[in-house]
Amino acid sequence: MLKKFIAALVILTSFSSLFAYAGDKAEAAYYNYHTTAITVAKSHIGTPYRWGGVSPGGFDCSGLVKYSYAKAGRTLNRTAAQMFYGNGYRVYALQPGDLMFFAPTKASSPTHVAIYIGSGKMIMSSSSKGVMITNTNNTYWHPRYIGAKRV
Repeated sequence: MLKKFIAALVILTSFSSLFAYAGDKAEAAYYNYHTTAITVAKSHIGTPYRWGGVSPGGFDCSGLVKYSYAKAGRTLNRTAAQMFYGNGYRVYALQPGDLMFFAPTKASSPTHVAIYIGSGKMIMSSSSKGVMITNTNNTYWHPRYIGAKRV
């Protein structure tokens, strides 16, 4: 009886370690593409704003996000609204790499998107300063925040 119990325990332990490994692998992949997207976005600090821009020659807000995630191996929709309604899932506790969405009013569709980079900061392309890092409690953007998505 003890031998059967030990054998069953060994088998269960083996299976649980396989699932833990798969989870670790998935977590590592999640971390890698979010880290890569943030690194790509940061490498473009100072790039000028260009309406409709999706390249290092100039980015609009969603162009920067789409470009950065594409370089990390993830395909996102093109506009802030399309990303909000079509990519990822809603989150309330931000992690680096989450997309933050902003709208003129709480009832309207998002017109701006940024990448949360941690420590209360986000990276975005603003029409006045191009690609930049700012605080999430920025007096202009904070009241316009409508939610975040994890992709």
